Amino acid sequence: MAASTRSRAWRIGALCVSVVAGYAFVSSAVTSRGSDLRPAGGDIAPLLQDRAREVELKRASATSLEEQIAGLSAAVGAPGLDQLISAGDIAARDAGIVELSGSGLRITLTDAPRSADEAATDPNQLVVHQQDIQGFVNAMWAGGARAVTLQGQRLISTSGIKCVGSTVVIDGVPYSPPYVIEAIGTTSRLLNALDRSSQVEVYREYVRRYSLGLQTEIDSTITAPAYTGRVDLRHAEVPTDG
Repeated sequence: MAASTRSRAWRIGALCVSVVAGYAFVSSAVTSRGSDLRPAGGDIAPLLQDRAREVELKRASATSLEEQIAGLSAAVGAPGLDQLISAGDIAARDAGIVELSGSGLRITLTDAPRSADEAATDPNQLVVHQQDIQGFVNAMWAGGARAVTLQGQRLISTSGIKCVGSTVVIDGVPYSPPYVIEAIGTTSRLLNALDRSSQVEVYREYVRRYSLGLQTEIDSTITAPAYTGRVDLRHAEVPTDG
C-alpha cells in the first residue's frame, strides 16, 4: 500500500514538473518571438550597431517625409504663405534643423595610451568621460557657437550625451573614441571660452598628468549637418488622480 502511494505521488510530481517546464518553454518562445533572449557571448557591440542602424533608417525616413511636406507647401498658393515659410526657415536655422557651414574649431578628445597605465591609480583617469565632452560642448555654446556637432551629429538644446560602457550615446546612436567636436563661430571667441571653462581646465590637467588626448584645430570649412532627431520636449508628469 505504501509502495503504491509513493508510486502515485511520484507520477503526480513528474506530471507537475513536465507541465511547468512546458509552460516555461512556451512563454520563452512567445516572449522572444523566435529570437535568442540571451545572445551568445554576451557581446553588446552588435546590439549597439543594430540600434544605430535602426536610428539611421528612421532618420532617413523622417527626412524624406519632411522634404515631401516642404515640396507640397511650396506648391500651394495662399495669401501670406511666403511670409510664413520665410519665418519658418529662420526658426529652422536657429533651431539647428538646417545645414550650416562656416569657420570655427575642431576639437578631438582621445583616451590615454596603454603606456600611461602606470601613471594612474584608477583606470577611469585614462578615458574620456561624458562630463569631459559636455564641458567642451558647453564652452563652445558659451563662446557664441552658431552650430556644434559631435561625431558629425548636430547638437541642439535638447540633445543628450550619455556614457554607456566604453561608448558615448548621442540621441540613441552609440559612438566610440576618439570624440570629435566641431563648432562654427568666431574662432577667437571660441578659444577664449575654452580658456575660461573650469571643466576644460580639469581635462587639460588630466592631459598633462595622464596623457589623455586633446587636439584643437582652426578650420575655415566646417559643415554642420541638419539635426534630424526629435525636437519635441518630453518630461515627467505628476499624476492628477490622487
